[in-house]
Amino acid sequence: MNGPALYERPVPASWRIALPHTVAAVPVARALVRTALAELEHAADSDTAELLTAELVANAVEHAAGNGPIELVVELLPTGCQVEVHDPDPAPPGDLTHPYRAMPDPWQEHGRGLLLIRTLSASCGHRPTDSGKAVWFRLPVTPHRRRPV
Repeated sequence: MNGPALYERPVPASWRIALPHTVAAVPVARALVRTALAELEHAADSDTAELLTAELVANAVEHAAGNGPIELVVELLPTGCQVEVHDPDPAPPGDLTHPYRAMPDPWQEHGRGLLLIRTLSASCGHRPTDSGKAVWFRLPVTPHRRRPV
């Protein structure tokens, strides 16, 4: 018999794209995540994945030093998905993995992105890379939702 056996797990799918270091990268990143998650019957919640991806890309555009490209990596795993945003700045991203000492000011437009990522993801973090850092989050698989006809 040629081909994979029925009991073998499929190889995880992944997408990788270089994005410009501008705000125009945010909608492109959201679209890629939405398209990637649409490939699976049982995938992570695409609305949450899009929101968190937009936050990571926007943070990289706003806070990462340099003008080098930002790279988006989306991996679909049997347990959900992992999204990484690579940028050229080696500095860690604020308080991503540590609780806030104070809640963000409700009257300010900024300051909630990392809180959203920590709160809505199954896990998140950052790691150094050869060219800067990668900031990531994971979302679990969610059951398939039926849409009204």
